[in-house]
Amino acid sequence: MDGTLVDSEPYWIAEEFALVESFGGQWSMEHAHHLVGSALLTGAAYIIENSPVTLTPEEVVARLVGGVAQRLRAEVPWRPGGHELLQQVREAGIPCALVTMSYRELADILVESMGDDLVQVIVTGEDVSDGKPHPEPYLRAAELLGVDPRDCIAIEDSRTGALSSTAAGVPTVVIPHVVAVPQVPGAVHHDTLEALTPADLMALTAPLRGELQSSAGIARPTT
Repeated sequence: MDGTLVDSEPYWIAEEFALVESFGGQWSMEHAHHLVGSALLTGAAYIIENSPVTLTPEEVVARLVGGVAQRLRAEVPWRPGGHELLQQVREAGIPCALVTMSYRELADILVESMGDDLVQVIVTGEDVSDGKPHPEPYLRAAELLGVDPRDCIAIEDSRTGALSSTAAGVPTVVIPHVVAVPQVPGAVHHDTLEALTPADLMALTAPLRGELQSSAGIARPTT
């Protein structure tokens, strides 16, 4: 979601800076980029470890989520082609899941802004025991959709997300955004969502399907 469909990473980064500075500390873009794609509680622990913030991880998450939610309610910054691709997926009759480590409050704001019931399943960081890069979020989404993970296609913008989806056996298209993403087995890179169609996604991921299906079982990520 963040950085993949919507350009909300700047919102998160702004809230991180504001939080750390409110405790008299200094944050950096290096720290912020380190958190891209991470589960929120994992990111909160990192903030506490690397700043003078004295809140609990849960309190850090509440502060960040509240700030980002306020910004999203004011404006949802869609990435070019994101909303259009979702509409085409719906028109093609393809079921769609939103798999995000953000919390339900934020996912609901995004889904409401989409309209037209473009997403049938939502899996958030609150719905799983293990967040990305663990495969559980994508395995859960496939289960709720009633499909085999290998028959799905994931779109991700971070290494953490791509490790999660490919570990679940899902062929993945990586659209890098805020941070560069190294090659991940089972994933292919593409520059933008703009002008992408469901047929394009099938073509991009076709070479990956044999690779993932030939693997023994479902891989687990190494970080």
